Amino acid sequence: MQKTRFGKFMRVSLFIVAVGILLFVGINAFMILYANRYILTPEQAAEKNVDCALVLGAQVWSTGLSSMLEDRVLTGIDLYETGATDRLLMSGDHGREDYDEVNSMKRYAVEQGVPADDIFMDHAGFSTYESAYRAKAVFEVESAFIVTQKYHLYRAVFLARAMGIEAYGVAADRRDYRNDLYNNIRESLARV
Repeated sequence: MQKTRFGKFMRVSLFIVAVGILLFVGINAFMILYANRYILTPEQAAEKNVDCALVLGAQVWSTGLSSMLEDRVLTGIDLYETGATDRLLMSGDHGREDYDEVNSMKRYAVEQGVPADDIFMDHAGFSTYESAYRAKAVFEVESAFIVTQKYHLYRAVFLARAMGIEAYGVAADRRDYRNDLYNNIRESLARV
């Protein structure tokens, strides 16, 4: 009788694990396939006209922007310079007085020649969801290029489109990043 209970417990456990794995893979596959059609090259982006380039924040060091964030800002600047958009919306973490992604992003863009008046800042973009939500609800963005690394674009585009933004992704992968494996694993969990 105890063997029967154990066998039933194992079958139920294996079923639950199998369903969990299928859900994990299925949600990731759905989100990637859905968003992939909205991910553009910079050349394709130049043919569109959107309200802004929504540049998502990332780590800022005491010495300046992290390599990922620098690549995001540079890609946003490229979209601005090619005329694909006439505004940049920097969205990032400025929840503490001693940590400020958005002003660092703006300062860098201004140093690269973007007029300060064409750069808007969302100081409460603490997550991808909050950045997309605030772009729509606070900044009244109807259409946007979302600028981040490709592994992150699928979820960002999916969330923005779910909120009613005509969102297109533009990948900011200008170099290799040392923690790509970690980022991809973390992002696959975040998608779920």
